[in-house]
Amino acid sequence: MDAIEKYEFDRQGILLIKGMLSQGEAARLASVIDGLEEHALRHIEEPPRKGCLWGFNYHASPKGYHANGSSGYGETLLIEDFFNADPAFDLLVNHPPTMSYIHNIVQGPVRINNSEIRIRYPGNATGVHMGGPIDHKYRYSFNAKGIDCMMVRMVYFVHDVSLEEGPFCAVPGTHKSNYTSPYDGNPDREPGMVAYAAEAGDAILFTENLRHGGLTNGSQKTRKTLHVGYGPAWMMSQNISTMDEPQFITPQTLSRYDKDQRRLFVLEPPTR
Repeated sequence: MDAIEKYEFDRQGILLIKGMLSQGEAARLASVIDGLEEHALRHIEEPPRKGCLWGFNYHASPKGYHANGSSGYGETLLIEDFFNADPAFDLLVNHPPTMSYIHNIVQGPVRINNSEIRIRYPGNATGVHMGGPIDHKYRYSFNAKGIDCMMVRMVYFVHDVSLEEGPFCAVPGTHKSNYTSPYDGNPDREPGMVAYAAEAGDAILFTENLRHGGLTNGSQKTRKTLHVGYGPAWMMSQNISTMDEPQFITPQTLSRYDKDQRRLFVLEPPTR
């Protein structure tokens, strides 16, 4: 994270980072996501089930992921805890380019707290949320050591997303607002909303305190992104299916990781 990026992240609460993944890495992840999408939709209504906050009921796959949603017009499919589902995702665990950003904005030991594949079908929009005064889990602050974020997300793009295909959107600067938004959460109508078109291999880094969402997917294409959340080591899972529970990571998955990768999930004190 260079001086310009640090300045812009503090000012806007968000960065579009070009070429975070290679074209080969993006293509490989896209292929694996396609397979997981097919698998999740085939089993989405089956047991075992995982009840969670806000009344959602997830399929708890024997492959180690949690899934909820459908593939209809206007719908979203969420696949959480995807690290358990395929070793192809291991490259994102302690990914050096990513961590060089994270350690500049999250102070002290860091853990992964969110892992989600978000699949948005034609007609879908993600309602705008967050922004303004917010609780300690998602707040943005600044102190003598610099930027001090709680939860942040890195969103990886495995295929191009144009302005017509429901791009990620945000209202820059709202992570510092002293007022909650008076708007209704429709991303297509909110003043100040900025859309972020991206190419395969790009990434978006933002503080969860920022007001953000996803514009309506007005195309006939299905939009797929990978989300990985980071925060202080004390923060539990921020996946919907396991909210505020310990991170759901299987022994088989942990066995693939080296010491530094494991420390991004398990409760032993991490080191930087």
